[in-house]
Amino acid sequence: MCTSRHLLLQVVFLIVRDGVRPQPSFSPSGTVPTLSDQGPGSRGGAVQPPSEWPGTPRAVPGFSTMQPSVTTPSGPGDGTADLFPVLPICTCDLIPRACDINCCCDKDCYLLHPRTVFSFCLPGSVRSSSWVCVDNSLIFRSNSPFPSRVFMDSNGVKQFCVHVNNSKLNYFQKPLKVNATNFQALAAQFGGESWSSTLQPQSSLPFYRAGDPILTYFPKWSVLSLLRQPAGVGPGGLCTDSNPAGFLETRSTTCVRFFKDLAKSCTLDPALNAASYYNFIVLKVPRGSTDQQDMKVPVTLLAQAESPLLTGNTCQNVVSQVIYEIKTNGTFGIQNVFVSFGQINLTVEPGTSLKQHFIIRFRAFQQSTATSPAGPRSGNPGYIVGKPLLTLTGNGSHTMTLLQSQGDGACSIKRHEVQFGVNAVSGCKLRLKMRDCGLLQQEIFQTLHGMPRPEQVAIFGNADPAQKQEWTEILTKNCSVSVMHCTSCCIVPVSLEIQILWAYIGLQSNPQAHVAGARFLYQCQDFQQAPEISLTTAVTFVDITQKPEPPRGQPRTEWKLPFDFFFPFKMAFSRVDSQKGSDSPVLILCLLLLGVLKLET
Repeated sequence: MCTSRHLLLQVVFLIVRDGVRPQPSFSPSGTVPTLSDQGPGSRGGAVQPPSEWPGTPRAVPGFSTMQPSVTTPSGPGDGTADLFPVLPICTCDLIPRACDINCCCDKDCYLLHPRTVFSFCLPGSVRSSSWVCVDNSLIFRSNSPFPSRVFMDSNGVKQFCVHVNNSKLNYFQKPLKVNATNFQALAAQFGGESWSSTLQPQSSLPFYRAGDPILTYFPKWSVLSLLRQPAGVGPGGLCTDSNPAGFLETRSTTCVRFFKDLAKSCTLDPALNAASYYNFIVLKVPRGSTDQQDMKVPVTLLAQAESPLLTGNTCQNVVSQVIYEIKTNGTFGIQNVFVSFGQINLTVEPGTSLKQHFIIRFRAFQQSTATSPAGPRSGNPGYIVGKPLLTLTGNGSHTMTLLQSQGDGACSIKRHEVQFGVNAVSGCKLRLKMRDCGLLQQEIFQTLHGMPRPEQVAIFGNADPAQKQEWTEILTKNCSVSVMHCTSCCIVPVSLEIQILWAYIGLQSNPQAHVAGARFLYQCQDFQQAPEISLTTAVTFVDITQKPEPPRGQPRTEWKLPFDFFFPFKMAFSRVDSQKGSDSPVLILCLLLLGVLKLET
């Protein structure tokens, strides 16, 4: 009997020995090591990994540190010891008397080697480890007292790694004992700022920042609140009305509402009533007082919205869509708030649901003033050929125009637009309605230059009417003095020539056209009593660009020889003048001539 028991124990021991093998260790990237153990004194060779190990940890060539989150390599001297047993406190064991998936320390799983079953181990379910790796080809023999292994990195390069016994990785902090005596001291040492209400702006800045909640005020109840944008939560997307809208965050949300008794909720539920989405005032800036009238921005309805009404088996005018359009002006805050609704009818029946859409858009506030340009730019900054020539009268910007005739040749109300860089001429016949010379002159002048009369012309194509330095005065030359001396005549203008001087400035690789000056040149004549008069307008663009002198390094077309071609001859003759009686310059010239003759022969 004794002998047989002894043999049985040996068999069990051998079975356990055969079942214990190195477990794959997982790196932070989710890969598994490939190799076999190497204890102290082992050669730096590598053994092929077992086929059931799916991959290798990531190792960096040269010295590196690897910290696999889950490791159980075998010991340095034998294969029975588990270097990193499961933790005594299993933090991922959340379900009592059941196996938590990927919780390698859960004793309810009854797994000897969890990594062979789970795809990975949850953080905190095994002891941490630290590896220091070097290229395997650099190692001949390892005398490290720590466990060592050869890993295969993602590039197929073998890395010799030594496990470092870093006690900090498995250090547990004992919880502090808190009682009435040390509570205040611990609170003062480790405590921070207490929570603050979301209604109070987190910043002391007197304007909204992107993402800040938008403050609203209900004057009926004197309550300060936030602008809400209901959103869906949970798998079913149920509506939550506590979601605040963020400043400058254009967003669209969708959620679902379920009703147990729609007949009762039809007129009582504020989420179905359009009035609940605009019966408040929006504060222009977060620090604005609710008592100041200029700080209040009312919500404006873009279209009339009806209140919910229960008619028979139908709930009418139910809000299905809310669209806010908020116009902002930088740090000056919110300027306008507009709201529009989409409404539908719901049938009263058990389990009725409603899907609502909420959209908030933010737009830049543009104040309409008389100084804003009437049309688009004609260049940025320089003029573009073919674009309108911009002019200014008072504070109003418009384009310069020429006469345009109708089909019968009479002057039309419509006028040709002057295009930059394009010379043009036009004419028409003006039918006269008055005989007074002064009024006749005024009418013809207005017909020639158009209404309103241009006073200034834009220097660049992106000139701002509010910036007077970006415009130049239009010079005017009236009729010649010899004609104006006629006292018994009625001198009227018959033609207007618009002369524009322009030039390119800036880099030659990207020149910008600008207007240097403009002039109105009138031609007049004595008006003879006639039912109509022929008028002519013309525009002429004169390029006055002065191109810079090319650099000396660039050859000119008239150059035939290089700069220093006559250098030796100049030097020779200068030496003759300075050193009279010297034969060296003559000798040099003779040698040059002999060389030339020799080349010709």
